[in-house]
Amino acid sequence: MPTPTRPRLAGLAERLPERVRTGLLLPFGGLGGRYWTRLVPVLALVALVTHIPSFVRPVWSPDEGFLATQARMLADGGILYDTVVDRKPPLLPWLYQACFALFGSASLWPLRTLAVVAHLVTAILLASIARGRWGNRAGAGAGLLYLLVSIGLSPEDTQAATFEVFMLPAMVAAFRYAERRRWLAAGIAVALCSLTKQTGGAVLLPVLWMLLQDARRRGVRWPPALFKIGFGFTLPIALVAVILTKPKGFLFWVVTGSGDYASFGGAWLQMTGRALGNSAILVAAGLGFLLPVGRRLWLKYRHRPLPVAGEEHGSTTDLWVWLLSSVVAVSVGFHFFGHYYLQLMPPLVLLGTGAVATSAVRWKPVLVYTTVAATAFWGLALAWPGERLNRTTEVATAVAAQTTPKDTVLVWGMHPELYWLADRKPATRYLTAGFLTNYSGGKDGNANVGEQFSVSNAWQTFDKELVDNGLPEVVVDDSGLSPYQPTQIPKIENLLDTHYEMVGVFADTVVYRLKR
Repeated sequence: MPTPTRPRLAGLAERLPERVRTGLLLPFGGLGGRYWTRLVPVLALVALVTHIPSFVRPVWSPDEGFLATQARMLADGGILYDTVVDRKPPLLPWLYQACFALFGSASLWPLRTLAVVAHLVTAILLASIARGRWGNRAGAGAGLLYLLVSIGLSPEDTQAATFEVFMLPAMVAAFRYAERRRWLAAGIAVALCSLTKQTGGAVLLPVLWMLLQDARRRGVRWPPALFKIGFGFTLPIALVAVILTKPKGFLFWVVTGSGDYASFGGAWLQMTGRALGNSAILVAAGLGFLLPVGRRLWLKYRHRPLPVAGEEHGSTTDLWVWLLSSVVAVSVGFHFFGHYYLQLMPPLVLLGTGAVATSAVRWKPVLVYTTVAATAFWGLALAWPGERLNRTTEVATAVAAQTTPKDTVLVWGMHPELYWLADRKPATRYLTAGFLTNYSGGKDGNANVGEQFSVSNAWQTFDKELVDNGLPEVVVDDSGLSPYQPTQIPKIENLLDTHYEMVGVFADTVVYRLKR
């Protein structure tokens, strides 16, 4: 019997089912073969180098400080969504808690390391999607472009180990599973994404779009696949609700209790400025691959008839649906913080990759520009001003000196990292003043700030905590000139006037100690 020739073997391979050729379990189809064994180490190196600045600071953002403080409270026996509260889902607080249990709570380097891994996984998944659509070179280009642009915002937004970073792998996996018509896995990935941050659930829209387009093209019934998506989405969330001892609290804090926080009210000029500013920064970071996208759109709609939605050959409609859903997710609550924009990067990178791979645009200038831009953001991260962190560290040192490890502290402000840096227990489950005043941290002009706008029953719970646990030894007034400063909040003003004396002033931060 003659030995099969290489062309014949290639033809046989092409006729194998996709799930056999590309792998049964992993959304990127397994890492065997020379392509992946060469690409993955390069992506790993780029992921590490681009995020080296994340390791040079003890804390980058209040979100990191919040999560670190939460993790310590959970380790001390706190109950999530009861004695430890936040408006975010539980997966990342649990991850912080697990890392602290294994490596101690004095440093965030384990979380920063896992954040690098999360970026690497996201890049591999994007490379898999691009490779399947446009070939090997496009796959490598997508992975590299993502890692380079992933630091293309303010360093406080891209170098911190926060919700969006850990949300992205599951979000891209959901899209990749849907591409392969693995609907149950896609539903599970959407659930994991949502359990990291609520807005991650927006990827469900392109997943459903691909389901409907697949059913239309193949002429098959879609209800069974829709059931698989729904079951996959519901199962992890139900398991989390069972694990939590307070499932009603989970529902309130993650879903129903955030209406005021995500409301339309606020300083529209400030919010618009933040939205346009962060959009401009992201466009500047990704201009190398965004220009080909713009050029493609101009040629497509200026000189050619509109394409049929969902056309099979070369269609990027699903990517545009993904981008649109991400834009909606970034806009929820109208805060437009820079780290929200990380959610836009995967669909933008894929659209840019497709535009380059299917046009006369060469890869070299695209990669050179994105590398130069990433180098600028990398240098900016290393040189990022540290005045706020220095002052916070100085205040934390003073608080530690004024207290013992058994004492509790109340930080009246929006910087819960003070608790973590001082290594002192919070006097209340409400780690920021926002829970008690409805101040959101991004809407300084919001008129709905005050005691009467607090989370339901928050002040009753706060008062009970102070009665049951005793008054905090130290109160740090970090409100500055914000609309929730003590003079605007009678309960806090009365607490300070009656029971505390001033012991230190650090710029606009005032430290009070309990009177003896």
